[in-house]
Amino acid sequence: MVSTVIPVQANDIEKVLFLVVEKDEIVASNTLAGRFDRLNLHAKERVRDYKVSNAVAVVVTNQRLVGYGVLAGGWQGTRLEAREKVQQIEVQDYSATVVTNDRILNFYGRSGAWSHTRRRVQLR
Repeated sequence: MVSTVIPVQANDIEKVLFLVVEKDEIVASNTLAGRFDRLNLHAKERVRDYKVSNAVAVVVTNQRLVGYGVLAGGWQGTRLEAREKVQQIEVQDYSATVVTNDRILNFYGRSGAWSHTRRRVQLR
């Protein structure tokens, strides 16, 4: 079964966040705050994917999910669980949703907070 996250659009948010992605480094360019924040990778950590919207970004590594919100400032991470695979990432305005094979995670860029719930097992 394939899941789809459909974003619901509210008010347009000004584009104030950009990511500079290089081989071993990701820098958040927060034009709202006039600051640059580097994502520090752990030993043996590698970037697998990323998405950025107007005011929030999510980076997926082989070890964790890391969110950035322009109002909260700074990178906020949450660990991936053993054998957990990211299936989908949606980012829009101040919010992000990540769907894995086991969980649904939300990142709220205004507060920098992650939340999650388990997915129900699909039996056929």
